[in-house]
Amino acid sequence: MKIVFMGTPDFSVPALEALIAAGHDIVAVYTQPPRPAGRGKALRPSPVQRVAEQQGLTVCHPQSLRSAEVQAEFCAHDADIAVVVAYGLILPRGILEGPRQGCLNIHASLLPRWRGAAPINRAIMAGDKETGVCIMQMEAGLDTGPVVLRDSLPIGETETAGVLHDRLSAMGARLIVAALEHYDQLRPEPQATQGITYAAKIDKAEAVINWQRPAKEVARHINGLSPFPGAYIVRDGKRVKFLQARDVSLNGRPGEVLNGLTIACGDRAVEVLQVQPAGKGAMSAQDWLNGVGPLTGEWIGGSPCFQL
Repeated sequence: MKIVFMGTPDFSVPALEALIAAGHDIVAVYTQPPRPAGRGKALRPSPVQRVAEQQGLTVCHPQSLRSAEVQAEFCAHDADIAVVVAYGLILPRGILEGPRQGCLNIHASLLPRWRGAAPINRAIMAGDKETGVCIMQMEAGLDTGPVVLRDSLPIGETETAGVLHDRLSAMGARLIVAALEHYDQLRPEPQATQGITYAAKIDKAEAVINWQRPAKEVARHINGLSPFPGAYIVRDGKRVKFLQARDVSLNGRPGEVLNGLTIACGDRAVEVLQVQPAGKGAMSAQDWLNGVGPLTGEWIGGSPCFQL
């Protein structure tokens, strides 16, 4: 098939690579424009743009899709279908109706649960036992279109958003190839009208850890925000991200380090398994403790009710 591919971050890359390997004709790749990054603020192309250029594909990165000129250029690619995965721009009707067979979206949830921007994070933070990928026919609403193919997988007890991201990215790549291979046989299913939830974009302010909450919620909060933006504490004026945790059957005053890096919560406690100190890479909690020394008896952040 002649495909316009639309995606931006690392999550989108396996799908693009899988479509190329399957022999489809990628007539254009749409991605977000290069953004300033690093200390020098040099323009950095998206992961999708880098792969597309390595493959010699035509790359387009308009700031918006709303102008008649951009929509005309899009339609001029004469695509059979568009494949959209974490592109980052709303597709107006002129884009949605451009390809002969419309637009397919790879969405990382079991729709209608977790429509919206951050389904992977929200699934973990909510304590969902499973999630998955839906291949959805796009329409004007936010992730409201009928689903043509889906698959599910369990969420591990201490699984982080980063690990789940990679598993779902690989699943999406496999499913989109299967969906296109059997496209004529697929029967779109309208989404259920019950069980709809929305995965709001992650706000950096959510990285605040509230030790007054139950341990299960704190552990999910830590795992769901790992690796980015990363739930954190401040110790000796420096930020330390907590990247992986599990709840355990211990009790104490919220924020108190009970032993190792096990910290009391509103009920029970969380054992922090992985951390990232400011300016350093991720490491095990034990490796960090080997450097800073025992913390037993401390209140993380300096007070029993520390919430930053």
